[in-house]
Order: sequence, then structure tokens, then C-alpha cells
Amino acid sequence: MKKVLIPTKLDKVVSEILSAKGFTVVQDMETPFADLAKANADAESVIVRSEKVTPEIMDLLPSLKLVVRAGAGYDNIDIKYARRKNIDVMNTPGANSNAVAEEVIAMILAAYRKLIPADISTRAGKWEKKSFMGRELTGKTLGIIGLGHIGRLLAKRVSGFEVEILGFDPMITQAMADEIGVKLTTVEEIFSKADVISLHVPENDATRGMVNEKLLSLAKKGVMIVNCARAGIVNEDDLRKCKAEKGLIYCNDVYKKDAEGEKSIADVADVMAPHLGASTKEANFVAAKRAAEQTVAYFENGVTTCVVNKGVPDGLNAEYQHLASALAKLAKAAIGEEKINRIETSFYGNLSKYAKWMTAPICAGLTTEFDPYLDAKDAQEFLASRGVELVNRPVDDAKNYGESITIDLVTATQRVSVRGTITEGKMMISRVNDFDRLYLDPVGNTLFFEYSDAPGIIAKLSGKLGEKGINIIDIRAPQNRKTGNSLAVIKICSDITDADVKAMAELVDAVKAFKFNA
Repeated sequence: MKKVLIPTKLDKVVSEILSAKGFTVVQDMETPFADLAKANADAESVIVRSEKVTPEIMDLLPSLKLVVRAGAGYDNIDIKYARRKNIDVMNTPGANSNAVAEEVIAMILAAYRKLIPADISTRAGKWEKKSFMGRELTGKTLGIIGLGHIGRLLAKRVSGFEVEILGFDPMITQAMADEIGVKLTTVEEIFSKADVISLHVPENDATRGMVNEKLLSLAKKGVMIVNCARAGIVNEDDLRKCKAEKGLIYCNDVYKKDAEGEKSIADVADVMAPHLGASTKEANFVAAKRAAEQTVAYFENGVTTCVVNKGVPDGLNAEYQHLASALAKLAKAAIGEEKINRIETSFYGNLSKYAKWMTAPICAGLTTEFDPYLDAKDAQEFLASRGVELVNRPVDDAKNYGESITIDLVTATQRVSVRGTITEGKMMISRVNDFDRLYLDPVGNTLFFEYSDAPGIIAKLSGKLGEKGINIIDIRAPQNRKTGNSLAVIKICSDITDADVKAMAELVDAVKAFKFNA
């Protein structure tokens, strides 16, 4: 009889489902997790909410095979260590989405109508009606950054307020956005036009600190920002700098650490809550039910659909997954903001049989909205939901490309093709469009300028970088004999701004210019 350890408060439905299927359920919210793990070392599964599943906890459970996070986010679980221990980690995506969407609306209304200070004042016996003049949500412009489960539900729920909704999600088509009444645009335009901005992106290397002084400087006076996503996506210091100047209203439900004690954001936030996004009876029930059902399906039928830390199959070098992600990211940088309609892939040599294992890394390279630890099925569903066709082309190994990967991104107006391989244990980009034999290591900061070949171009580009105090690490300049164009590929020691890239492109009349940071 398999034992399931539940060190958290979950709806009783979790015990009912598991017990009915013959599982032994140990649910204890009072005993410290480590002590509970020591006393139940034979547990094969753990179901948690916000409890941290650390390497220490996993080491205390030698029989552990499965950890289920009853919710969407799983940054409280060390998924990489779990993978090393051959422990599968699952989440229950979508279970809490409606609860979070409704919380966002509640925070907006509470802040606009000053309900919290009004309540405190009135309970104290005061009558300060004139001090709490509020604002209405109706007729405002709402910006939603990230149109996943929660972002889409928010758009749907708030539509009754007759708001104009702007949205950003690089993987959503306008046709799909039209279905939920959202106009797609850039993050910059959202910050410059929206009265209320709600954040719904994961925290990772690409999004950490994304709400910074540069973005905030674009915002309207009196803008409201609601963060029920992750604490790290907002630069607190920059927010603090801009609050008075912009008359900014900030509503916050997420923190670097879910625990008692002073909160660094307290002096900036107008409305604060102790991470209540998923804390509704309804969400708790749905999350508990899904966690139990997924646990049963995992042990009885081997179902791993929601496993977020799938490993690499025998025979596949994991570096090729990193390569697939880097190639996709490079192609996306070359495409720019234009909507991707189709992805075409080619896997040469022994890689052809591992094509499906590359789908998730490719998606993760294209957008931070997709988690690289999800599987091929998740990736295909993600792409389909955003109207992106995925085509894996048959290959001709007679071309002697070895074990390499080609990824093409196709939009309404352009196609970008990149190829790469692993050599001497390192990623190597061998081709960008018709410019081949690059042999470029993609790691670091790299600039790309396509131009009509003429003497002095490289000198102009390097001179401009010198003016900026930027050291050049490497330069490649292959030529396309068909068009007469050359591609300057310049690896530099540090990043430069988009404005600097544009200025350099104008200096040499580049037909295409972009930067790539990996």
C-alpha cells in the first residue's frame, strides 16, 4: 500500500480520492515538515502547497517517487535535485487561475475606492468621507502582461467593466486575442497607455527585474500596477524611486519569501496581502482534487502529463536540448516582434529519433511563457493554443551535416533559418539564413548586421563600439555570393542598448540588425 504524505491544508477530497484507491494518507499540518518526513520515510509521494521541498527533505524520503504541487507555480520545489534523485515533480496548472484573476480585480477595486484606509478610519469612529474620494475602473485602459491561463481569465472577468484591454504575449495571435477582447501590443506601449497594469509572467532570467525604471518612466500619472505573479519581476528600488513622481499605486500579493516578518515592499505598496491568490475554498478544492487524481493516474497507469522536470532519454546528450533552445532564441531575435506562424525543424544524424524531446526547449527559447521542464505534448498544446504550426521536416543525411539542428521561423513576411551543432562539448552556430560557416559560440552578447558589402563597414562598426567603450571579443563576416550582402557577427564583452544597435545599423545602412544575448 503506497503512502502519500501531505504536510499542508488541503480540501478533504484529496484524502477521499486517495483512500478510495487504497493509498495510505498521512496529512499533518502541525508537525514540522522535516520531522514528518523522518517519521514517514517510506512515503512514495508528497503533495504540497507552499511548503518547501528541499534536497534535505528529499534525502529524508528514500522511497520518494513523486512530488505534486497543488497549484501552478513550483519554485518551492528543487526540481533539478528531484531529477537527480529520479523523483518526478508535478503541478496542477489552471487549478488556481480563476482565484488569482478575481483577486486582481478585488485589489484594483479596493485600491481605487480606498476601501482599506476607509475601513480603518471608520472603525476608529471617524467620518472622513471627503478624504476617500475614489476612482472608477469602468472606462479605463487595462494592460495585461502575460496571457496564459490567468491573464486570459482576467480579460474575460474584467470585460464587464467596459475597459479597453491591452495585452502582451509573443505567442498569442491577434485573432486569438480578439476572442477575449484584447488588443495585442508591446510591453512599452502598455506602460505608456494603461491606467492599470497586471503582471502575469513567471520569474526567470528573462523576466527578473523587467518592471524597472526604464519601463516605469513611460507610465501615466496615477498608474496602478498589480503584482500577483512573482516578486522578482518588479525592481523594488526602481518602483520606490518612481512612486511619488508618477503618483503610482502598487498592489502586491507576492514576496521573495512567504513568511512572517517585515516586508521590503511595505513602504511602496498601497494594498498588500499574504500571497492569497490561490486561497479560496473553490481553488483549494480543485487543486486538491487534481493533485489526488494525478497521483492515482501516475502510480496506477504511469501517466506523466503534468511532470515538470522530465529527464533526458538514454542516448541523447542534454547539450543538444540547450542548443535547440539557443537556436530558437536566436531565430526569434532575428524575427523581432512579428508573430510567428510556423516553426520548421530538421534534426540530422542520430538526433532525428529525439525530435520530440526538442519541442519543449524550442518553445522555451521562443518565449519565457513556456517552462523548459514541460514535455513535448505540453509544448505542442502551447503552440497550438497560440496558432503556431510545428513541422518536423524529413532530412537527407547525405548532406553530411552530422548531428546538427536546423530551426526555421516563418512569419507573414519573413523566414529566418539557423543551424547549429555541438563540437568539443560546446554549442556552435554554423549558419544564419544564407550565411554559413560561422562556427560561432552563441554564449554571451552578440550583434548581427546584414549589409551590402563595401570596404570600411567593419571599421565603422568597431569604431562605434570603441566610442562606447565596448571591447570586441570576436568578429565574423561571411558573404552571401548570391546577393552580395555580408553578415557582420560581432561578439562583445557586454550588452548594449537597442538604441545603440539601431544607430550602428543606420551608420552602415544595414538591411537587418539585431542583438542576441545568451
